Amino acid sequence: MKTIRRLYFYAIAFISVEVVLWGIIGLLRSIVNQNEITSGTTSLAQALSLILVGVPIFLFHWLWAQNNSKKDDEENSASVRAIFLYGMLLATLLPAIQNFLAFINRTLLSSANLYEYRALVGGTQTWSDNLIAIVINLLIAAYFWNILKQNWQTLNETENFAEIRRLYRFIWMLYGLLMTIYGAQQALNFAFTLPSNVLGEIGRETVINAIALLMIGTPIWYFSWRILQDVLPDSAERDSYLRLGVLYLLTLGSVIIVLSAGGNLIYKILLQILGDASDGISFLHEIGGPISLGLPFAVVWAYYGKWLSTQFGFDENLPRRASKQRLFYYLLSFVGLTATFFGVTSLLSTIIDMLTSSTFFGIGNFASSISSAIASLVIGLPLWLMTWRPMQAQALQDNDAGDHARRSVIRKFYLYLVLFASVIGGMIAAGNLVFRLISTALGGDTSNVLDSSLNSLQALILFVILAWYHLSALRKDTESKTDVLEEKQSNYQVLVFDHNGSFGESVKAMFAKRAPKVPVTVVNANAKISSDIKADAIVLPASLAVNTPENVEAWIRSFGGNKLVVSDEAAGVFWMNDFEQTADVVKSMAEGQEVRPQSSKRMTSVWTYVAYVFAALFACQLLAMLLLFGVSMVTGF
Repeated sequence: MKTIRRLYFYAIAFISVEVVLWGIIGLLRSIVNQNEITSGTTSLAQALSLILVGVPIFLFHWLWAQNNSKKDDEENSASVRAIFLYGMLLATLLPAIQNFLAFINRTLLSSANLYEYRALVGGTQTWSDNLIAIVINLLIAAYFWNILKQNWQTLNETENFAEIRRLYRFIWMLYGLLMTIYGAQQALNFAFTLPSNVLGEIGRETVINAIALLMIGTPIWYFSWRILQDVLPDSAERDSYLRLGVLYLLTLGSVIIVLSAGGNLIYKILLQILGDASDGISFLHEIGGPISLGLPFAVVWAYYGKWLSTQFGFDENLPRRASKQRLFYYLLSFVGLTATFFGVTSLLSTIIDMLTSSTFFGIGNFASSISSAIASLVIGLPLWLMTWRPMQAQALQDNDAGDHARRSVIRKFYLYLVLFASVIGGMIAAGNLVFRLISTALGGDTSNVLDSSLNSLQALILFVILAWYHLSALRKDTESKTDVLEEKQSNYQVLVFDHNGSFGESVKAMFAKRAPKVPVTVVNANAKISSDIKADAIVLPASLAVNTPENVEAWIRSFGGNKLVVSDEAAGVFWMNDFEQTADVVKSMAEGQEVRPQSSKRMTSVWTYVAYVFAALFACQLLAMLLLFGVSMVTGF
């Protein structure tokens, strides 16, 4: 209930302060800009209405939130409050940066005697528009920054605020990096595609826009990334899954874009070699796109790929570390396999068209088709071999690492995904082949029957080979004779103390389902325990743990292995996870509510997970923008 109320007040406060902020900006712009005044009262009335409506609503909700945070430590350290405060900083500082970028961009264009409206951002604005937005946003940001500083000084529990602060820093780092990459790409593209007098061609404003982006984006990226690096000695920062996810995003996204740009570069070079040649200037323009795109992302790949490897090394748990690396390798392996398969099938299709079509050479398809196929193979095959072979070699090892690799959910998902794609692709190819043959037999169109049939047949054969290879890998995994983990499980003895005759049977039934190789021995807690009984771990119910018989207590006291306590249905016995949950449960008992204990840590961190979801959406949007930008630069659309 508190969480819903908290969410309501902070959401209204956030929306209303934004309404007031932009109402003030609109009001000041209408006062300063004489054209706004003479053109009518619409903008002035709109700005005043936003302020008059927004101020009382904001004050009511914000003062309530502030008053509650001072009285209640839980309110003061809530994740929703952290999201609001750091969200307000983003909502004010980002517009300030964008307006500053617009001002710098237009100033540089004006200094170069170029039209200001060609600025990348804010081409139609004035310096007063930008200055007003910057000042007002910075004033609001300064207020909430002071609130945030005071909040940190009074926090009893810092986990929620630390999580959101980490997310806040990574958003700034990605924002600065995106501007830096785009600025570098525009500068390189300008170097390869020198401006011409043709209307619509790239102009000299491109390099000015690039300089403005680099001037603003590079410092933001540098200082935000430096802050993230300076906190690495903190184990919570070092082991953060958010950090790992961002490094995955940057490395994998850069690899895909670099390989796509490299494939397009090879394609254009092969076209030039195989006869579809352009003049020197045109060829330089054509290769400028993929080079200007690939070089910045190659630097990102090299830099953040090194940090991703370092991040893997932070995890001291070897199986978990191997699992993180495995995910990275299998993702790249799938990309490489897809490109390789496309290259092979395109090459075979080109050969079939050459042999069966008399007009193939005449329409100029040869250079384009063969160049596309070779480019895909040159990029895809090395990537697949470099990533698949280490994973396959790891799975064939007869040790713990090999057994973990064979049992890996990531590996099984990869193999079944390829099998799924192979079966579906084979069905489509077989359906096309059968359709063509039946249609020809019934007297249908026979103009391209040989070419179409052979292409469907070669695709079907390739899909069968792909499915067979990965199915054999899957069978080897399941038929491994040396299962080290199962051997370890069979040697691990578990002793269950039964107090009512049903607890032990329930535990044995679950072990038979989830861990069938682990031997389980059930003993009666009320009977005498044999002195020669041995165990590596014991399982006992919570009711027995708080009311242990003397013989069991003496045996447990001398036992040095692991002890697992399971909640049971004993009346009045509840197993608490921490002090916070204990207080909440006692409060519920006092109110006469039914007690169903849950982990309070999970409940308090739910809004942290919500923030992570929004961060993931932002990261996916960022990656999609980069990929679409890469595709547009490569294809020319």
